[in-house]
Amino acid sequence: QVRLVESGGGLVQAGGSLRLSCAASGTIVSIDNMGWYRQAPGKQRELVATLASGASTNYADSVKGRFSISRDNSKRTVYLQMNSLKPEDTAVYYCNTITRLYNWGQGTQVTVSS
Repeated sequence: QVRLVESGGGLVQAGGSLRLSCAASGTIVSIDNMGWYRQAPGKQRELVATLASGASTNYADSVKGRFSISRDNSKRTVYLQMNSLKPEDTAVYYCNTITRLYNWGQGTQVTVSS
């Protein structure tokens, strides 16, 4: 069974930065094809960044140019660097495969104040 643990969230002012981490443990072949998702209150969970096995990345238009996804295979950890944060980035952030293969972790809360 795979366990995903997200961390690094917090309260930050608009324009600030945060770096989120997602540590994967358990019976895992790899952390290829991973994504970061977020869910704001009253909204559906949305995919904001993906990192494919070939290292290609893709971002939602709302975060393009501000967020960057990366991974460290040796640590089985996926990162999300978030810069120039906006109040509309406020949400609980989760990681999972692009196909949502694993059970969801508890997420990490990101709150951006204006």
